[in-house]
Amino acid sequence: MNDTVLLATDGPIATLTLNRPQVLNAINREMVEGLAAALDRVEASPELRVVILRGAGNGFMAGGDIKFFTELTGLAATERRRQFERFIEVVHPTILRLRRLRQPVIASVHGACAGIGMSLMMASDLAIAAEGSVFTLAYVHLGVSPDGGSTFFLPRHVGAKKAMEIALLGDRFDAANALALGLVNEVVPAAALGERTTALARRLAQGPADALAGTKRLLNRSFDAPLPVQLQAEAESFASCAATGDFTEAVAAFIEKRPPRFATR
Repeated sequence: MNDTVLLATDGPIATLTLNRPQVLNAINREMVEGLAAALDRVEASPELRVVILRGAGNGFMAGGDIKFFTELTGLAATERRRQFERFIEVVHPTILRLRRLRQPVIASVHGACAGIGMSLMMASDLAIAAEGSVFTLAYVHLGVSPDGGSTFFLPRHVGAKKAMEIALLGDRFDAANALALGLVNEVVPAAALGERTTALARRLAQGPADALAGTKRLLNRSFDAPLPVQLQAEAESFASCAATGDFTEAVAAFIEKRPPRFATR
C-alpha cells in the first residue's frame, strides 16, 4: 500500500485517510491503488467492524487530479478516450467494494467534497460533515459527465429533479443544504468532527456484526429487487442472524433489562 491512502486501526475501527493534502486529496492512479490495498487489508481482518473514510489536510476530496487530466489533453482524441476509460475502469471497483464491504463505512467530511469525492461520500453508508464543508458535483465545469456512481446514488438520495439540478448546473452548496437533501446524516462544528465520527464508529463497532452486515446488504439491494425477491432475502437474512450468538444474547438482555454484550471477533 502506498502513502496516498493511510490505514490506521484502533481496536475494531479502521480509518482510511486520503493522503494527498497538497492537492486537496484529488484522486490519481496511486490513490486508487492505495484504496484497493487498504480495502484488501480491511476485508482480510475480521476483527475490524467499522470503517471511517476521511481526508488529510484541508478537505475530504476535491475530485480528479487536474495535473493528470492536463497530461492527457495533448493526446489524440481516440487515445485520450482510451486512457480515461482505462482509468475509470480502475476507479469503479472501489465504489463497488465500499458497498459490498461487510463493515459499515462512515464518511467524515470536511472542506471540499467535489466530483468523485461526492461519489465516495455517497457510496459510504453514513456521512458526517463539518460546518464549512462545501459540496459540488463539478463535472459539468470540466465538460464531462459524472462517474464514480454519482448518477446512480444522487437521484436515490435527493430525487430526480434535484439530482438534475446538482449535476447539470454544478453549483456549490454548503453542509446545511447537504443535510437537508439527505446527502449527509449530521453536521457538526469542525472542531468536533473527529470526536463525533469516532463516537459513531464505536457505537457501530459494539453492535451485532452479522445483523449490521445483513441490514447493509438488504438496503443496498432494495432499489433493484422486486418485492417478492426482497421479502425472501429478508427472511433468509433474519433467519441467519437468528442462528447467531448475538441473537440469543440480545433476547436475554431484553428479558433481563440490560444492554446486550455482542460478540467481538
